[in-house]
Amino acid sequence: MLKPGGALRLSLPDAEKAIRAYLDRDADYFLVPDDDVRSLGGKMIVQLTWYGYSRSMFTFDFIEELLYGAGFVRVERCACGETKSRHPEIVELDDRERESLFVEAVK
Repeated sequence: MLKPGGALRLSLPDAEKAIRAYLDRDADYFLVPDDDVRSLGGKMIVQLTWYGYSRSMFTFDFIEELLYGAGFVRVERCACGETKSRHPEIVELDDRERESLFVEAVK
């Protein structure tokens, strides 16, 4: 639970970035080794689900819809390492910039 005015920061698999890399045939974008998956489509799916650990794919408009539906009053896309909140430490766990979507929401 968050107090009113509390900030939530999410780092999620970014489906838009992965789809763009797939359409551009950019195999270097994907972190999945050829020993695990060779096809470009397979690499995209395995990376987005990260070997089954992620159960949903996200785009900014989808997570925005979910967060507003959950009662958040402000939802913003952020860059890795940047915050729009009053809490600079909120970015300390940011990683995997290349394939992630960073979102902050205020309750």
